[in-house]
Amino acid sequence: MYPTISDALKDLFGINIPLPLPSFGFFVAISFLLAAYFFTLELKRKEKNGLLKPTWKTVTIGAPASFQDLLLNGLFGFALGFKLPILILEYSQFVANPPSYILSGKGYFIGGVIGAAIAVYLRKKDADKQKLATPKTEQQKMQPHEHVSNMTLIAAVAGILGAKLFHNLENLDELLADPIGALTSFSGLSIYGGLIIGGGSVLYYAVKNGMTWIHVADACAPGLMAAYGMGRVGCQVAGDGDWGMPNDAPQPEWMSFLPDWTWAYDYPNNVLGIDIKEDFAQMGLESITGKAWPTPFYETIMAFIIFGILWSLRKRIDIPGIIFSIYLSLNGIERFLIEQIRINPDYHFAGLSFTQAEMIAVILFLSGIAGMIYFTKNKNKYLPQT
Repeated sequence: MYPTISDALKDLFGINIPLPLPSFGFFVAISFLLAAYFFTLELKRKEKNGLLKPTWKTVTIGAPASFQDLLLNGLFGFALGFKLPILILEYSQFVANPPSYILSGKGYFIGGVIGAAIAVYLRKKDADKQKLATPKTEQQKMQPHEHVSNMTLIAAVAGILGAKLFHNLENLDELLADPIGALTSFSGLSIYGGLIIGGGSVLYYAVKNGMTWIHVADACAPGLMAAYGMGRVGCQVAGDGDWGMPNDAPQPEWMSFLPDWTWAYDYPNNVLGIDIKEDFAQMGLESITGKAWPTPFYETIMAFIIFGILWSLRKRIDIPGIIFSIYLSLNGIERFLIEQIRINPDYHFAGLSFTQAEMIAVILFLSGIAGMIYFTKNKNKYLPQT
């Protein structure tokens, strides 16, 4: 496995460059860019078809930098100046554990003060260049796709927070044992937490900026599935603990043309630094080979298949909400199936045992079915009125 990009470069190309880039975080970043790309394409298509309209916002030109603007720039400059020197001087320790090192209290106060002063000066200088004797206001046209950068940032921040929240709620013992480690680790993310919190935040932003939420949701759906598949590549490459149950069975003949790890894998040198066989034993699971189902690999395949289905249907289905509903149902089916060979804490209710992901998967599947029925019956409600 390759916990960091440096590990991959060294093993694959013989290049030994210590970089503070966890491989899982790298693929998560790629997944956001991938989602933004397909999201932009779909928004532009919907704009062309008249399903999404531009909005107007009032902007002030020629005004001096506001106190709030200078304050925010100063805070950013202080954070950068406070941390950057220590990260350079203690680079090897920083590379070993970037999240916890960045969030630690270590830094140089004088560097922070200098950084804040420089940031405030540069912002004020830039504003003064555009300053007018009498500031003026004007209306600026904004197409929906021009909001993608903002929505991607919102999705990234809210999605990661939601993913950490849902994971820690599902694994309270880990959180209580090591709160800092649990909150700062790049591993331990619940995709459904990211989807619900991040997706909800993006739709809220869209509505606040005059966009019809269901058209935005339809435009999001294919890209979300592509991003999910790419994120699971990161899980497989880093070995972040998302593997499945023990799999000691021999690889079936029909899979003989594929590498052994596509059937069962022991995830050596995984980012968690654990021996899977010992970990299984601690959980009371028997494993002879110390290998597990490579569930991230299977999810990557299923996610890209679902992406292909959604992408091929998006121009053929003209009923608003149907693409998003199909996405919900297929997403639910995919996750429910993979949960059958994954290890997750069980909830117990009314004599039933189920994981958090299984419960949410069922809700998503049923919501998708309900959505297809509802939007089919209310097609005209979400179409532009002529």
